[in-house]
Amino acid sequence: MISVTGARKTYGDFVALDGVSLDIPAGSLTALLGPSGSGKSTLLRAIAGLEGLDHGRVGIGGTDVTGIPPQKRGIGFVFQHYAAFKHMTVRDNVAFGLTIRKRPKAEIARKVDDLLEIVGLDGFQHRYPAQLSGGQRQRMALARALAVDPEVLLLDEPFGALDAKVRADLRQWLRRLHDEVHVTTVLVTHDQEEALEVADRIAVLNKGAIEQVGDPVSLYDRPANDFVMSFLGSVARLGGQLVRPHDIALHRDRERAQQLDARVGGGPGVLEASVERVVRLGFEVRVDLRADTGERFAAQLTRAEADALSLEPGDTVFAHTVAPTNPAEAEPALAI
Repeated sequence: MISVTGARKTYGDFVALDGVSLDIPAGSLTALLGPSGSGKSTLLRAIAGLEGLDHGRVGIGGTDVTGIPPQKRGIGFVFQHYAAFKHMTVRDNVAFGLTIRKRPKAEIARKVDDLLEIVGLDGFQHRYPAQLSGGQRQRMALARALAVDPEVLLLDEPFGALDAKVRADLRQWLRRLHDEVHVTTVLVTHDQEEALEVADRIAVLNKGAIEQVGDPVSLYDRPANDFVMSFLGSVARLGGQLVRPHDIALHRDRERAQQLDARVGGGPGVLEASVERVVRLGFEVRVDLRADTGERFAAQLTRAEADALSLEPGDTVFAHTVAPTNPAEAEPALAI
């Protein structure tokens, strides 16, 4: 397990970490999620020993490593931009950590071959980084980090420099890889979809503090506050309340909308709105709306729902919520 207690780090007047405490279970894949400047990368680097703390401590596997240098912490670190040795082949890049530790050549060869097969680079041993795609280079970087059997694997925005399709493919691959190797992994990301898809647990950071920690379902369904709700998935403001776009129902008939809204309760009521735009996004349809109060918001419908309504710009509809909109109405996951 990784244990961070009372971590504080400042850069002049800027507070990067403000008394952060966090426990990361052994064998888990935990995402540190937050906007730029929230402190997530600083926290990751403090765990790695690449940043010293002003106050607080870091423990790994029950050992206080606060004063221990990075190379003695049993850490594997993967950065966003690969940090590959351009003059070395894929095989030599992956073997680097084992080579400098003077492991036997037979052991190195066996370990490298096994890892290249695991990360899907079998047959690429003799290529150079420049001959690989971005996704392949990042998989090579992960194999190199895993080669030394780290106790902890730290990933700092590892897919941030890749295009959307490659990112999506690598997210699925990373989850499968983690399920196979079971190394305790911490992933820094600002991409909520990435965190929701990959992680067992998510810690949401904001302004150097942790807002909430929990599993993806708990955080999405029971956010501790408006910040967590707005950062973990799309939101719309309906009648002054934050609500998920897929929790907004649209009707042509005001009376029908009022009847259904009364059954749900707890929402902002029925709002009359004008359709500004209908955007088809594959199976889903986003309807951009302007309420009679002047508020702009979006509702997310299935294609069947949108087809049944036959919406066009300028049409009038009546909107209401179909799920609780106030995070305080449900018991939240662990809030810190």
